[in-house]
Amino acid sequence: MDACKANSLGPNDDGSSTDVSLPFTANFFGVTYSSVYVNNNLSSASFSSILSTTGKRETTKFPDAIRTKFCYYIPMSKSVYYQGGTLVLRDVGTQERPPAPFKLIRERWRCEGYHYGEVLPYLQEQEVRDSVPRWQPLHVQLQETREPHDYQVEALTTWDEAARRGSIVLPTGAGKTFVAIQAIARVNRSTVVVAPTIDLLHQWYARLVNAFACEVGVYYSGEKKVLPITVTTYHSAGDLIADYGNTFKLIIFDEVHHLPAPSWGEAALMAPAPFRLGLTATYPEAHEQSNGRWRVDDLIGPIVYTKRVEDLVGQQLADYRTQRLRIDLSDAERAQYDANYAIYIGFVRSQQLQRRYGAGWLMELMRLSTSDPQARRALLARQRLLQLLSSCEGKFRALDGLLSEYDNEQVLIFTEHNAAVYNIARRYLIPAITHETHAAERKHILDSFQAGRYRAIVTSKVLNEGVDVPEAKVAIVLGGGSSVREYIQRLGRVLRKVENKQAVLFEVIARKTLEEAKAQRRHKQQEDS
Repeated sequence: MDACKANSLGPNDDGSSTDVSLPFTANFFGVTYSSVYVNNNLSSASFSSILSTTGKRETTKFPDAIRTKFCYYIPMSKSVYYQGGTLVLRDVGTQERPPAPFKLIRERWRCEGYHYGEVLPYLQEQEVRDSVPRWQPLHVQLQETREPHDYQVEALTTWDEAARRGSIVLPTGAGKTFVAIQAIARVNRSTVVVAPTIDLLHQWYARLVNAFACEVGVYYSGEKKVLPITVTTYHSAGDLIADYGNTFKLIIFDEVHHLPAPSWGEAALMAPAPFRLGLTATYPEAHEQSNGRWRVDDLIGPIVYTKRVEDLVGQQLADYRTQRLRIDLSDAERAQYDANYAIYIGFVRSQQLQRRYGAGWLMELMRLSTSDPQARRALLARQRLLQLLSSCEGKFRALDGLLSEYDNEQVLIFTEHNAAVYNIARRYLIPAITHETHAAERKHILDSFQAGRYRAIVTSKVLNEGVDVPEAKVAIVLGGGSSVREYIQRLGRVLRKVENKQAVLFEVIARKTLEEAKAQRRHKQQEDS
């Protein structure tokens, strides 16, 4: 029905018309308007002159009079709404100057969603009607019967004190998922959890269903169901937040060290969620948050709580030891290694890549290799020597000895290259997991390992994070080329406490090679941290 017609009046009984003014309010698309109606005895000429400077009209001729319905709308208030990852001000004129971070874009003042908490004081002071939040109470009961450890309570308390924004850094096996579930219960509002892989998405789904005894949404390429508690992946989070970002008051980023990636950080940028929690065992280093990559502090908040492995060993985590085994290359392997190393390091030094580009020197080498034949030659030489190190015979002899020594234990074997993974799998007749392994096969292998039907698994990098294998108490890393993060993640795979078993991590490296130098640098970094 036309809003004007709804309040129009007919003529008086005597056929004349009377001046009438009726206020009327209505809500259209979330905006409140006021209408004013006027009945006047006016000549056609005078009415036309008024109409030319005002609004709409309807006319009905009565005896000796023209009944005029004059209708115009006045917004009752300014407002802010959420659209595609941005906050948009409505009915704030282009001549007005709302504070930064708002910018005038396409005749509307806009800013990224993550500024929501920052601009709230302005919205309240200016009495801007806030239609951004669409989150809701969860109305669920926490089913978790375990009591949190003291350090978990401390972590949650410091997060509360930091306005529920920031990252909690705990070792693998120290209960980061448990802490997140407690945080969801405390906030008791719609929550989205962002996980790095589909496997982890399913793990989170199972944990959340068990913890809250409610239906949980999942949003990724295979399924898109949004509920008050929803789990998504970094890859799909951008689409989810663009469409449903203002549905969630709390956003949790699992393995938050992935967030600085340019495309993945945008999900946090678009989300208006005032409460944010990052979880990781390995917080990203400064060089991982520069050169076009996001800073976690900016998107989530600062680190609010940290515990090291050493702080929890013997109590919440298994006692462990690490041992480095050095092997020698054969004469033929050494000759091949030295030849490739000379080509590779010769170019790097001649171009002073490490001095000029710091931690980004390898990326620069890769970039140069697309157009410079000498850079391409150096990069290929580097790849050949790394492949040689991953499959040298000395490492297989060391692996033979370790598998014999721990023949009654369940063992995880890590190596850097898929070719070496499949080589080991064939040689020892043990299952392999790589990025090429399909989800169903991967689940079967892990379930069988948990049940004790497989005594060992060989993998590259795909089991570095997020996989619970408490039965494994021995990890063998064939190669010293892993970063500090990879080393900690691989150690974490065997640190979950089972009875009083001691965990052990063996690192097998080749003498007088890149591996030895990198292992020494990593050890120094760990001591300094």
